[in-house]
This record gives sequence, C-alpha cells and structure tokens, in this order.
Amino acid sequence: MFDLHTFLYGVFPYIATIVFLLGSWIRFDHEQYTWKSDSSQLLSRQNMRLMSNLFHVGILGIFFGHIAGMVMPHGLWVGLGISDLAHQWIAILAGLAFGGAVVAGGAMLWHRRMFNPRVRAASRWMDINILGWLVITACFGLLTVPFSIGHASHGDVTTMLVLGEWIRSILILQPEPELIRNVGTVYKVHVFFGMSVFLFFPFTRLVHVWSAPIPYLFRAYQVVRTKRSL
Repeated sequence: MFDLHTFLYGVFPYIATIVFLLGSWIRFDHEQYTWKSDSSQLLSRQNMRLMSNLFHVGILGIFFGHIAGMVMPHGLWVGLGISDLAHQWIAILAGLAFGGAVVAGGAMLWHRRMFNPRVRAASRWMDINILGWLVITACFGLLTVPFSIGHASHGDVTTMLVLGEWIRSILILQPEPELIRNVGTVYKVHVFFGMSVFLFFPFTRLVHVWSAPIPYLFRAYQVVRTKRSL
C-alpha cells in the first residue's frame, strides 16, 4: 500500500539525497562565488566563540554519532562487546550532550542573526531559516530522549534496532518503510526534519562543509614577526 508514510520514509530519502548531491555539484560548478560560510564574526564578536563552538561541536557529535549508532552494522557493536542496551544508553547520553549543545549554540546564533541589526542586514533569509531548522531538528531529537529512557529502563531496544535497520535499507537501495511504521511519532518527525536538512543543504551556507579545511590541521607553523618602529 502506497501512502504518505511510504512516500516519506521510502521515497523522500532518495529525493533529498539526489537534491543534496546534484544540487551541491551544480552550485559549485555555476556559483562558486556563493560557496562560502558567510561568516559574520567581523560584524559582531560578542560571545561568538561560545555560540559557534557549542553549535559546531554539537553538530559534529550528532553527525558522527548517528553514523556510528545507526549506520554501523549491528554486528560490529556486538563484536566490540557492547550490548544492545549499553548501545542505547550511550546513544541517549551522547544525544543529550551533543543535541543540547546544538540547541543552545544554534538558538543563540539564530537570535543573533535575527536581532543584531548589523548581522541581520548582512544575512540572507536562508541563513536564518537553516539555523532555525537545525535547532528544531535537534529539539525533536531531544524530545525522543524521554521515550528512549523509558524503553531502556524496561530493557526494550526495539525502536533503536528498527531505526538502524531502516537506515541501512535506505543506504543499500532496498527501502523498507514498513520497518518504522509503528515507531513513535516523535521519532518519525525527527527523522523527517533530519532528512529535510539534506534537501535544503545545497541552497544554504552549509555547502562550506564540503570544503572543510582538513589540511589546516596538519600545515606547518607560520612564523609571524611584528614590525616595530625604532
């Protein structure tokens, strides 16, 4: 039976992925002058280090945490000696820490872009919207935590396992949306918002993620001398 659930969790993931990859390629090929993070730090530095670090550390933690927790085959966790229940508690604690960082840092950055006149004047509407969307996505992720704690407290890891199976079915191009039909609504809303981030990605400042300055971490030290008058 093809219904809204089947579309959202069997078709929409591929729409988002195609737009994510093809849109990023087209933007890089045709609009390289817009391929940047649009940093506004020069316009207002107040609390910027705190806000930016909270947000970026949280986002990176959530991204790699989801890969480790949901994409990595279940057998690898078992092979490492980590039980399903321990796996779920790790996910809960990591989600609280990194999700909380995204909400706190992202909310402050969004408020800054909305209500700091200089930053607002230099912001595009998509800068503001994508920040808000990421914060809302993280909020829904945090809303799943009480339910996950309830499941873990009763030794029930079913939801975590079926979500992982569903994600892997999408990745191997054999979508099984029925796996999560009976999963709690809050989980499915969080998943939808998360997939939508990839849909919006090529049209936002997030494209700078593709150009992460990894070589910067390994470059040689620069010697800087101050020129003083005699």
